[in-house]
Amino acid sequence: MKKTNLSDFDPTSVPNGKGYRVGIIAAEWNPEVTNAMCQGAFDTLREHGVLKKDITVIRVPGTYELTTAANIMLDRTFVDAVICIGCVIQGETRHFEFICQAVSQGLTNVALKHNKPVIFSVLTCDTMQQALDRAGGCHGNKGVEGAVTALKMIHLDRGIVFKAPF
Repeated sequence: MKKTNLSDFDPTSVPNGKGYRVGIIAAEWNPEVTNAMCQGAFDTLREHGVLKKDITVIRVPGTYELTTAANIMLDRTFVDAVICIGCVIQGETRHFEFICQAVSQGLTNVALKHNKPVIFSVLTCDTMQQALDRAGGCHGNKGVEGAVTALKMIHLDRGIVFKAPF
C-alpha cells in the first residue's frame, strides 16, 4: 500500500526532548504554507517534552535567507538543532532551481561548520496545492517531520560516546 501521509511515524520512536533547545527558522514567503509547518514543528516539539522556553522561533523574509539565519542562530545561541522551514514553488524561470540548490547546499554547509543538526524542512513543489498538501494536508506536515528529525538527531548527538581505539 502506498504511503500517502508522509508524516506518519511511531511516536514511541521519538526521544523525549526534555532539556533540548531547538531553533525554528521559518520563511515569511508563502505564509499559508510556512506558518502551518512552523506550527506543526512547534507543537510536535512541545508534545515530545521540549519546554516552550527552550524553543526559539524566528522569521526571515524568504527561503534563501534560511542559511544565513541558521548560521547566525548557531553562532549566537545555544540551540542543539535548527529546523529550517521554507517553501519554493516552481515558476516560469530558473529562479526556483537556483534558490533550491543554494539553500540545500548552504544548510548542509552550516550543519558541518557548527557540527549541529540543521534540518531541511523546505518544500520544493511544482504547485501551491502540492505545498499545501505537505503543510498539514493529505500528505502530512513537513514541519512535524522536521521536529521529529531534530529530536532524533539531538538524541543521536548526545548519545555518541567516543572510545579510545585501544
